[in-house]
Amino acid sequence: MRRLLFSVLLLALLCCGTRCRESRRQAVEPPAAKPARVFLPAVPPGGMTAEQTRDYMRAHYWDKFDFADTLFIAETDTVEMLRAFAAWVGNFLAPDDPAPVEALMAQAGSSRPMLAYFAMLAEKVLYDPNSPLRSDELYIPVLEAQAASPLLDEWEKIAPLHDLRMARQNRPGERANDFRYTLADGSSRRLYDLGADYVLLFIYNPGCAMCQQLREAIVSSPMLNELTERGELKVLALYPDEDLGAWRAYRDRIPARWINAYDATQQLREKELYDLKAIPALYLLDRDKRVLVKDGTDPGQIEWVIDHR
Repeated sequence: MRRLLFSVLLLALLCCGTRCRESRRQAVEPPAAKPARVFLPAVPPGGMTAEQTRDYMRAHYWDKFDFADTLFIAETDTVEMLRAFAAWVGNFLAPDDPAPVEALMAQAGSSRPMLAYFAMLAEKVLYDPNSPLRSDELYIPVLEAQAASPLLDEWEKIAPLHDLRMARQNRPGERANDFRYTLADGSSRRLYDLGADYVLLFIYNPGCAMCQQLREAIVSSPMLNELTERGELKVLALYPDEDLGAWRAYRDRIPARWINAYDATQQLREKELYDLKAIPALYLLDRDKRVLVKDGTDPGQIEWVIDHR
């Protein structure tokens, strides 16, 4: 904007020549900015119950959006669009029902600008590690839409295809990827060798403040402590990086009842067995190593899932 204003003033000076001194009191104002265009979600019919309203908005939230109007996405406030997208996800979508996202991306896939714009909104809300609404299950249809789109070339599909492969791993209801971990004495074991009703995989880094907070929250849970004491829950604290000096220095902070291990072969990173773009991460597994909670950060969620089985 500053460059535009400077160009306008420079053009005025060049055009006025010697008479510029006579007219210098006339203000040169930049053209007024156009107000941002606003998206208005659908309004549910009156008389609906709360459940009926959720069902209606899940399917009709974007009814007033013109997916053919690519000029709109250039003239709207993207922050407000992110809020609108987040409101749809947070208020009306179920985490295990990706069908509404599939329908949305089918509409957005009508043009490159729309596909790119809604993929950006979805990435910020559903895939950013810091988003409270992060959900691989809801984000998978977004990646699938990009991977299948004839509007993108093979190079443009590299990143979505990689993220899609990562998102499809360790999904709830499926068996977690097995791996070998190493203990302080140099011996190694496999994840699948752990025999317990539940395994809580805690992937952490010693210098991570949030990792420390999460460790303390798990330790403070009476329910998880009781299950650990009874042998029904085994906590595997896994350090996935290479600096063993940092791991050894931090070792005494891990509770004695937990299994304190590191990834000696770096297989989690090199083979991308787990998505490590965000640490810490909690994975709750059942006896058969099926995933109950994927990439969580809330011990309360772990408690709730165990309590409702």
